[in-house]
Amino acid sequence: MTQKSALVLFSGGQDSTICLAYALRKFDRVETIGFYYGQRHDVEMQCRETVRDAIRREFPEWGNKLAEDHVCDLSVLGDISETSLTRDRPIETEVGGLPSTFVPGRNLMFITLAAAVAWRRGIATLIGGMCETDYSGYPDCRRSTLDAQELTLRRGMDFPFVIDTPLMWLDKAETWDFAQELGGTKLVNLVVEETHTCYKGDRSHRHEWGYGCGTCPACELRAKGYQTWRQQVPA
Repeated sequence: MTQKSALVLFSGGQDSTICLAYALRKFDRVETIGFYYGQRHDVEMQCRETVRDAIRREFPEWGNKLAEDHVCDLSVLGDISETSLTRDRPIETEVGGLPSTFVPGRNLMFITLAAAVAWRRGIATLIGGMCETDYSGYPDCRRSTLDAQELTLRRGMDFPFVIDTPLMWLDKAETWDFAQELGGTKLVNLVVEETHTCYKGDRSHRHEWGYGCGTCPACELRAKGYQTWRQQVPA
């Protein structure tokens, strides 16, 4: 086991890309893992390698630390989920207050499979972009959930796992600021141009904050955070 390596849950989106930059600043060797689960916005899977290539090109010192990428097929999750992320259905608030984009068990399965890969490769640190400051209310993004899962993984695999969530207490404006802090304008531009967040998988409309439909909750949150951050950045 090495404390100098990390495995990043990497979707190709804004948050996971910033988490990847954080890991590359902090660790000597960083691997990534992504999941296909029948998501409507599966264009994010194409963005993953584009982002990895852009990091190697724009940040050679990070590129030397960027190691293997793993992709897991979790399409069964899409088969059993009737949500707005896995079905062509409207995005709305469900009975009980959760949005229809909530995929039950998604993050729990992601982290468990990531831990299984990390265990095999001797990596104790898992890094994810979960956040409960600006988020959609998903219960599997709460730090209390991740603390419980961290304990379960430690006991179930007899391995000192740590689930590191650097964005947990940041709002989206602070997340953009964190990108600026980690990699300057180059990283901010990379996030704008290459990452994907839109729930509808739209990469035909370019906005100042990136590509997307501009109307789904993910786009609205990303846009609002960007605009707030830009207002705070000194001219």
